[in-house]
Formats: sequence, C-alpha cells, structure tokens
Amino acid sequence: MTPDLHQDEIDRRFMQEAIELARRALDSEDVPVGALVVHAGRVIGRGFNQREKLQDPTAHAEMIALTAAAGYIGHWRLERCTLYVTLEPCAMCAGALVLARLSRLVYGASDEKTGACDSLYQIPRDPRLNHQVETTGGVLAQPCAELLRAFFRHRRMLGEK
Repeated sequence: MTPDLHQDEIDRRFMQEAIELARRALDSEDVPVGALVVHAGRVIGRGFNQREKLQDPTAHAEMIALTAAAGYIGHWRLERCTLYVTLEPCAMCAGALVLARLSRLVYGASDEKTGACDSLYQIPRDPRLNHQVETTGGVLAQPCAELLRAFFRHRRMLGEK
C-alpha cells in the first residue's frame, strides 16, 4: 500500500504546530510535549505539559488537548478527530484516547520507557477494548526527540533527574 502523500503533508503541518506547543511547556520548565486535536482540518483543542505548573500528575499535553476539544464540541465523544502529539502517549493518555472514541493518533517520538501505543503496549489498537484508534508514529520524530533530549540534558546538567 502506498502512503498518502497528501495525508503525510497534513500530518507534518499539524505536528509542527504540536512542536510549537511543546516549546511552551519547555518555557515553563516542564517536559516539552505538545498536543492538538483536529476535526475536519481545524484545530479544536490544544495542550502542552503543565504538570509542574499545575502540580497535577494528569496535566499531560494530551489530556489538556482532549478536554479543550470536548469543550469546543460540547461532547466527550471525539469521533472523526485526530490527536497530534510530539511524544508517544503513556498508558493514561492512550486509555483516554480510546475512551474519547478518537479516530486517529499521530505522534512524533517513540517512548521506549512509558509509551503505550507501540513501544510497551498497544492500547489504542487492543482488540479487547470497545474502540480502536488508528495510530501513526514517527512523524517529525527527530525534532520531537531533540526537544526532549535537550530538556533532559539541561536537567542533568543542573543535577536534577
């Protein structure tokens, strides 16, 4: 099957916007992850990590973007929506994608330690669940991963974990 070049171009454009959101998390000294929800070619929810700022373990970029999108639509079901996120979602966020009935997930960098969409688990595509989410990984993976590497390199230089 040949990849849809038009869709690849769209994915890269929206991932670039997610990277800009990740930079906002970086500016607030949080792990640089950005996310956005798109419906019919239009961004309806945006988020970036705010765990440190809000002191909330659930304040992941994906959760914030999903909440904003549901508020925009006025309903928790995000059918026919795509989530773009710079890092492969964790188990909490992957579960939220399934529960929100998202149609598609596009992520940048893989997460070998906590990734729950391809790396450790495949929650969005688990046939035992009542909904599956189409998943595309590796979109602009290099710039997404570099933001994360730079963040953690800086933290180690400061003697933080």
